[in-house]
Amino acid sequence: MTGILLLAGGAEFGGQMSEPDLRAIELAGGFDAPICIIPTAAAPDRNHKRAGSNGIRWFQSLGAGNVFTADVIDSVSADDSTLAASIRTSSLIYLPGGFPRHLAETLADSVCWRAVLDAYERGAVIAGSSAGAMVLCEYYYDPYEKKLLRGLNLIPNACVLPHHNTFGKSWVGQLTQALPDATLIGIDERTGMINNGNHIWQVFGAGDVNLYQHGQIQKQSKIFSF
Repeated sequence: MTGILLLAGGAEFGGQMSEPDLRAIELAGGFDAPICIIPTAAAPDRNHKRAGSNGIRWFQSLGAGNVFTADVIDSVSADDSTLAASIRTSSLIYLPGGFPRHLAETLADSVCWRAVLDAYERGAVIAGSSAGAMVLCEYYYDPYEKKLLRGLNLIPNACVLPHHNTFGKSWVGQLTQALPDATLIGIDERTGMINNGNHIWQVFGAGDVNLYQHGQIQKQSKIFSF
C-alpha cells in the first residue's frame, strides 16, 4: 500500500491550518496516531528546536495525543538508527519549512529517509509545508542560491511553488522556462492539498492551488487531478 501526501503552501503551525491538518490526522488513523515532526529544514539557522516545539503544540491543540520530534538536523543524525526507528513507526510524518536545499541534501540516501519511505509504503501520511513540500517533488527551486535542483521525487515531474499568494508566483517565469514539460504547483499560504494515492487531490484551507502546465495557468477546484 502507498501512503498519502499533504503539500502545504506555508504558515504551518500558526493556527490557520486546522482544516488540512485535521484531515491528515484522520487519514493517519485518528488522534492517537503517532505523529512525527522532522524539523530538518530549520536547522541551518538553529530554529529546529523551536520548529519542532511549535509542531508539537499545534497538533496537540488539534487534539492529537502522540506527537514528537525526530531531530534530524545533519548528515550524521540522518543516519541515526534510533531516530529512523521512531520515524518508521509513525503514521503522520511532517516536514515543516525552512531551507529546502539543506532538507533535501540531508535526507537524500539517508537511513531516516528510508524510514520515511518505509512508513509511506505502509500507508502513512507524509506532509510537507513550504520547503518540506518543495523537496517532496522531483524538482525544487532554492531561492537562497537561485538554483533549480533535484528533490526527493515522491511526485515525479513536478515542482512546488509555496507561498504562491505572496512571493511564490514570482518564480513562475523562470521555472516555466527551466521546466517546460513539468507541472508547477502554486500553493497559497494557509492551504494544503491532499491526495488519495490515485492522482486525485483535494484542496483544504483558506487559499487556492494553481497549476502551471505547458505555459498555461489553471486555478484548481477543490478536487482535481494531474
